Amino acid sequence: SFDLPEGYIMGLIGPNGSGKTTTIKAILNMTERDGGKITVFGKDNIASEQEIKKDIGAVFDSSSFVDEWTMADVEKAYALFYPAWDSEKYWSLLSRFRIGKIKKVKELSKGMQMKLMLACAFSYDARLLILDEPTRGIDVGAKFEIYQIMNKLAKQGVAIIMISSELPEILGMSNRIYVMHEGKINGEFSHDEATQEKILACAAGG
Repeated sequence: SFDLPEGYIMGLIGPNGSGKTTTIKAILNMTERDGGKITVFGKDNIASEQEIKKDIGAVFDSSSFVDEWTMADVEKAYALFYPAWDSEKYWSLLSRFRIGKIKKVKELSKGMQMKLMLACAFSYDARLLILDEPTRGIDVGAKFEIYQIMNKLAKQGVAIIMISSELPEILGMSNRIYVMHEGKINGEFSHDEATQEKILACAAGG
């Protein structure tokens, strides 16, 4: 069990196969579960799924875009599903991330596609962001910009769940850190309590 208040960045870390991605897929009702209850914004995540998802931004570690889409096509697809879509913010983020406005998805590297997914997630005032390895394949300078955006959003009350295999990233960004081992949370730490040694011990089952 865990809860995440508004304005907190939660780091979720653990070895491969420990259940991190399954956990966030369960929150998004993308996988069948055999028990338990999940509430998001105080509502059941299955009974109120469509209403809830309008306020969630999710980024996974693989692209969900059609290769032939242009950046304008990407915007059209997202704007259909998110009433609060902010076109000005989207194009501003593309410029900030140095993504060519006339590029097609297939012309972008994996790192640039990740930036595109983040730009989309940041463009409709989500109340909850779920980010699975959001800086994988991204250069150091762009990582710093993403951290700045995440911190700003948290200060505005956005709750963020971040999965990362990079321990320094988890330690540096998270207010709360949960360590998973074999499908269970094996450790919970505040930012001040967390150390590399404690996290590694919990991830190993200690």
